[in-house]
Amino acid sequence: MPTQANTVPPSLVNELAELKRRLSAIERAPVPVNSFDRYPQTEWAAQGRPQVGGNIWSSFGIANVTGMVFDRLEVKFITDHLLTGKREAEIRLAAFRHTGNAQREIVSASRVFNLTGSATRSLGVVVMRWVHGIPYGWDYADDTTIYTVELQHRYKVGPESYDSDKDTIDLFGFFKRTNKAAPTKGGPLPVDPGSDWQTTVLGGSNMGNVAAGWITIPQIIDDSIRYGSYGLSSMHYCVGLPAERIPEASTDGWAWARGSGSSWGRAPDITEPHFSV
Repeated sequence: MPTQANTVPPSLVNELAELKRRLSAIERAPVPVNSFDRYPQTEWAAQGRPQVGGNIWSSFGIANVTGMVFDRLEVKFITDHLLTGKREAEIRLAAFRHTGNAQREIVSASRVFNLTGSATRSLGVVVMRWVHGIPYGWDYADDTTIYTVELQHRYKVGPESYDSDKDTIDLFGFFKRTNKAAPTKGGPLPVDPGSDWQTTVLGGSNMGNVAAGWITIPQIIDDSIRYGSYGLSSMHYCVGLPAERIPEASTDGWAWARGSGSSWGRAPDITEPHFSV
């Protein structure tokens, strides 16, 4: 068949498409002065996260990775009050597609990483490396779609029950109401000369507005103890790195922990319930 006017042979069309794809890859490559992408977080202190929403996956570190150059991620966070057999956590990394209207869709996840804590309070440091598994392109030509990588957690064990009586302590002493005047004669604890001190004080005679006995007062309790919650910081950082920098990264995930017992758990499962907004 004769070639129609103003048309390009199919082979040339394919070559131009391939050239365009290569140019796009070059444009997205990191500049020499910055060999990896940085997605820093602002929260540096471990914060208590009590169980919420029926113990479903909840995000405590979020990084916008739209248009990220590398598909290998490294994140770091710290832990507090993870106690073996009482407060243990499940951790994973997950990628989400956001399409607007405060909605998002999970597209991939790492394996579940168990943090089993220690016998006593200990600060821990955890590093995770993961291949996010999102196809090349990330809908990059779409101006409205963004992607996030989120560090998620939920309880594996806990939180343990807490006795509310621990919130108060009893103290024996002398007391009066703040809006009542103190005795003006005989000092703050007037006692009749020659009288039995114990009877006078405990009986309350001649004490005026002053009384004595056991007083129940609130005790300052750390919320992590009161509510039995462990503490997890947000991601200290989230970076994209080339394969030669973190060859351990995989679609299942790699992790290293110090200050807490750890082990790998279930395989990736994006069908497990999580907060959708």
